[in-house]
Amino acid sequence: MHKCGITGHTGVIGSNFIKKKFGFKFIKFKGDISNKGNVHRWIKTNSFDLIIHFAAIVPIKIVENNYSYANKVNYIGTKNLVDAIINNKRNLKWFFFFLTSHVYNFNKKKKIKENFIKKPFSKYGKTKLKAEKYIKFKLSKYKIPYCIGRIFSFTHPSQHDFYLIPRIFKKIRNSKNREIIFHNMNHYRDFVSVNDICEAINFLWKKRARGVFNVAKGKIVYIKAIAKYLCDKFKKKSIFIDNKKVTYLIADINKINNFGWKAKKNIFQILNEF
Repeated sequence: MHKCGITGHTGVIGSNFIKKKFGFKFIKFKGDISNKGNVHRWIKTNSFDLIIHFAAIVPIKIVENNYSYANKVNYIGTKNLVDAIINNKRNLKWFFFFLTSHVYNFNKKKKIKENFIKKPFSKYGKTKLKAEKYIKFKLSKYKIPYCIGRIFSFTHPSQHDFYLIPRIFKKIRNSKNREIIFHNMNHYRDFVSVNDICEAINFLWKKRARGVFNVAKGKIVYIKAIAKYLCDKFKKKSIFIDNKKVTYLIADINKINNFGWKAKKNIFQILNEF
């Protein structure tokens, strides 16, 4: 049984990853990831085969309102972890970093490949890109194997309504009106299920994959279609007031597909979990 150090174990992805077990003995980080002492003690006093780093401040509104704190967790916290590994665990077999598609910019014409120019469209993306760069520079220098998963859109019933789909679901469910009006829904995304994300990480570990991989379904999902589907479930009518700005964030997943992994669930199967 491999010993897996895990940060962010209480988050949506982290908690679901632990539930699946995957044959790991999990060693959870329970301190403050932005506290250098907390991190170094955890690394120094435990034995790990691999470490999976989920811990982050994610909701865009929270990051926008408190960028300093988000940077401390997302960037400084990752830096603390990488430095502690270099100082104490250079024989680590694998390090996985949970990244985000927010490090890219919107692209209407093409599906986004791993080698596309990184131009974060959110402050959250900026903090995570800084962390990615630090991982690449430091772990490459010390020849510690790492893998970075750039995860595209995902949703889950346990998410807070800071997130798009839980917010849409709550709006429809709680409204007493027959007609539900939506603004700013003229966007296209690429949704992957939480279960598929967990399976992808375990797959990459088994392959001892190195480098950067997009993790997504690779299919275009119109946000309006999500709202309409949920409205239909509640027997309500969706009305859209369009905005002029249209955004596309769709993954090219050839790299991970060629490794042998594909996402299973489509957006409607994901929505049915709600």
